[in-house]
Amino acid sequence: MLDLFTGRESYLPKTEGIKYAGSKLKILPYILDLTRKLQPKSIFDGFTGTTRVAQAFAQAGYAVIANDRAAWSETFGKCYLLNSHPSSHYVSMINYLNNLPPEDGWFTEHYGGFANGGVSVGSDGLKKPWQVHNTRKLDAIRTEIDRLGISDLERSVLLTSLIYALDEVDNTLGHFAAYLNEWSPRSYKTMKLSVPALFHSANQHRVISGDVFKILPEVAVDLAYFDPPYGSNNDKMPPSRVRYSAYYHVWTTICLNDKPQLFGKALRRADTSDSFAPSIFEEFRRGDSGRFIAVEAIEKLISNTNARHIILSYSSGGRATAEEINDVIARNGTLIEVAEINYKKNVMANMRWTSEWIRNAEEPNREFLFVIDKG
Repeated sequence: MLDLFTGRESYLPKTEGIKYAGSKLKILPYILDLTRKLQPKSIFDGFTGTTRVAQAFAQAGYAVIANDRAAWSETFGKCYLLNSHPSSHYVSMINYLNNLPPEDGWFTEHYGGFANGGVSVGSDGLKKPWQVHNTRKLDAIRTEIDRLGISDLERSVLLTSLIYALDEVDNTLGHFAAYLNEWSPRSYKTMKLSVPALFHSANQHRVISGDVFKILPEVAVDLAYFDPPYGSNNDKMPPSRVRYSAYYHVWTTICLNDKPQLFGKALRRADTSDSFAPSIFEEFRRGDSGRFIAVEAIEKLISNTNARHIILSYSSGGRATAEEINDVIARNGTLIEVAEINYKKNVMANMRWTSEWIRNAEEPNREFLFVIDKG
């Protein structure tokens, strides 16, 4: 990888992740370049998601604390950050699971469909995320993982492998809020588990799962990286909408294997509805102060972080406007650098003056990385 600030070749770690609407894969080089300039030893990844950024941080030599409320994110975090076994340790387990005879079970009943003339449909007439030949393998493998008598760490590695295998044969656009009308070409393939790209790290890492505001008091690090799930600034979007917690509800069910109550055409978990799983960072409404609640949450996040530096990710089109984000940062630290990434052109501009970014912030396909010094 060419270091964007020095022009020299630098190391870009290999990372893995599911298809994800908030994936930072494309901007990972920029995040790492900014981090190197700050020279931290410890990093808190407060909204770690697929853990791609946390994986890269760990492989780059930093001690990482990864947090996310999602059960599947915690599973990924344990797999990559806490694993101490070599990849060879899991080969026999993976081979055993791949060769289990398929069986009909809960996942096939709710998420398996048939290729009737190419139309994605199940026995209940609803569109489905997988064809039956793969959900039958899922049912057999998921049941067996709980029977193996393995450690929580080993279980996390196997579940990560299972999710990746399913992600390769799904019938979605990358999330589980809706499914495609016709079966995708990949859905006809038979899923096959493989050992995740595990790595050895000399540092001690932590994986936490919880509300970031409850986690912050117990975390003291050199650098915090935040990529909260910003809500859209589209005022035509209704307040009741699918949130990030619902986009990946099936991965949660696979990790927990709890056969939850379901609702809607996508058969979402009942606990992912707005009334059960609200995210203050996706909140559309204004608070009593007249400011957007999401903006107030961002200010609270920055203010309560016990770190010298913060890298905050922000996408154009978010509920928080550029001016509001700029004001929040100014009240809680010093903005020392801004990196702007144009997704459409796949290029980055390093802002010479930190106020320059505002004029480009409302243009589409822009991502900003703010480096904040809290002093």
